[in-house]
Amino acid sequence: MVFAASADVRQCFSVPEILDIGWVLAGLVLLYFGAEWLVRGSSELAIRFGISPLVVGLTVVAFGTSAPELVVSVKANLEGSGGMAIGNVVGSNICNIALVLGVGAMIFPLVIQRQVIRREMPVLLGATLIFLLMIKDGVIGRLEGSLLFAGVLMYVVTSLVQARKEDPNVSEDLDPEVIKAAKAAGVARVFLNIFLIVIGALLLVVGADRMVVGGENIARFYGVPEAIIGLTLFAFGTSLPELATSVVAAMKKQGDIIVGNAVGSCIFNLLAVVGLAGIVSPLKGEGVTVIHLSAMLAVTVILMPMMLHRMKLDRWEGFLLVTGYLGFTVWLIIA
Repeated sequence: MVFAASADVRQCFSVPEILDIGWVLAGLVLLYFGAEWLVRGSSELAIRFGISPLVVGLTVVAFGTSAPELVVSVKANLEGSGGMAIGNVVGSNICNIALVLGVGAMIFPLVIQRQVIRREMPVLLGATLIFLLMIKDGVIGRLEGSLLFAGVLMYVVTSLVQARKEDPNVSEDLDPEVIKAAKAAGVARVFLNIFLIVIGALLLVVGADRMVVGGENIARFYGVPEAIIGLTLFAFGTSLPELATSVVAAMKKQGDIIVGNAVGSCIFNLLAVVGLAGIVSPLKGEGVTVIHLSAMLAVTVILMPMMLHRMKLDRWEGFLLVTGYLGFTVWLIIA
């Protein structure tokens, strides 16, 4: 009986398949630690040399938490898997809103700051609509990619100008412990941060390469559209830094970090990730359907009234978001 079971397992999974699954899982781990070390090292180093926490939060942290999506999408596009790249961005935004915010709200209700309603959410809605208009013909060309990337630069500059009117020593995107450690850092800590930045960047590149190669092979073997791999496995994997941040911040009752991280990451995904991927090479969204794009638009639109309701996301709203994400993911897999 044992030998028969072993034979069945060998028939279900060949050695190449197991290796591909292993590469994808290894890529996920490398992406997670790469992003974590890159953000922490860059943040502490910038603060140590006199850059305000607010500026660091708006630039280093925002770019850093979107680094997994960026390297995976660019790599996939260069490999001719544009559907996987677009699917990764669309799925990641759905994951950031429904899963990351949902899990955070279930742990501890998230209080919504007015500036998120006045500034970040309108930018996110606008970026979503612009992206949907651009992808209507199925391709994000170099001109469109350049316009999207110009949009994220404008967003960062505008945020920095606005930040000058507020307390420059406060950032909703940075853990206060990181700020404290950075200001007290000595020479040894500076070199440690440089080491973390270099290793983090290398892990991101290697992790993205292994994920894309493994994902492409799995898609080909099982006949699964590459876009579905991007919408599910890659989207969840590249959103792990945001999810981990959400859980830790919720346990510390730091709701501002969760909301700023998730919404900011969605904005950078649409403008910076899609923009750079499109600049490198025209981005073809093969396999990404109107239903997938509509799901991203729906969760983005639904988020606004949820935030406006008593200016907080309650546990029951977080439960609805997580349930919706799980249902959408199951539908993608079985459809």
